[in-house]
Amino acid sequence: MKALSAGVRTLVWLAVLAAIGFALYAFVRSRPQDVPWTPLDLSQPIGMFTRSKIGGLKDDFAGCRALLDAAGVRYTALPPRDGGAQCGYDDAVRLNAGGSRDLAYAPAGVGVSCRVAAALALWEWQVVQPAAQARLRSGVARIEHFGSYSCRRLYGRDSGAFSEHSTANALDIAAFVLEDGRRISVVGDWTAGQGKADADKAAFLRDVRDGACGVFSTVLSPDYNAAHRDHFHFDQASRGMGGACR
Repeated sequence: MKALSAGVRTLVWLAVLAAIGFALYAFVRSRPQDVPWTPLDLSQPIGMFTRSKIGGLKDDFAGCRALLDAAGVRYTALPPRDGGAQCGYDDAVRLNAGGSRDLAYAPAGVGVSCRVAAALALWEWQVVQPAAQARLRSGVARIEHFGSYSCRRLYGRDSGAFSEHSTANALDIAAFVLEDGRRISVVGDWTAGQGKADADKAAFLRDVRDGACGVFSTVLSPDYNAAHRDHFHFDQASRGMGGACR
């Protein structure tokens, strides 16, 4: 009886392990973006490890460009730039109109690090457009920005650490122009007014800010400080598994 009981227990444990294995297999098949070892795919929804996978492209410019190519993002690889001090870049791309991206940037042809470009593509498709449809009943036609590359220190100070802008590893987002012509700006619509339309605009801005936290290592908004009252700051600074979202 004891031998039989031990055998039964073994069979039960094998059955449990098999069930767990099948469940993990099904999960990996249905949510590959939530598994750390699956390759990054810009066609997949944002998952638990998407941000860290994008961060892992830091020293893989060719691999990052291959991801953009596979996703249909049109771009031009920029030649390396030596800005002296701690400025310049060797992994930047200029985003071009067309391809699978349905919106434009203004000013046009913004140049950013490839990791920022990959995150922007996911953010546009998985966050910005769904949030605009849900909150404002219109798609987004254009994103206005304050630029990317700028050889400067944090907050333009004379000393201290250099900004991620100094390597084109950041982009400041100012406003969104909808397909129906409405313009939603960070400076004008972050704080809701009296009506439902104002509340929807403010909610949209918070949706796109919160959603950016899944693909950018740093996301700063008016909630962070007064210096960001008129824009969102997105960058891909190396932060390990953690991120800054405020």
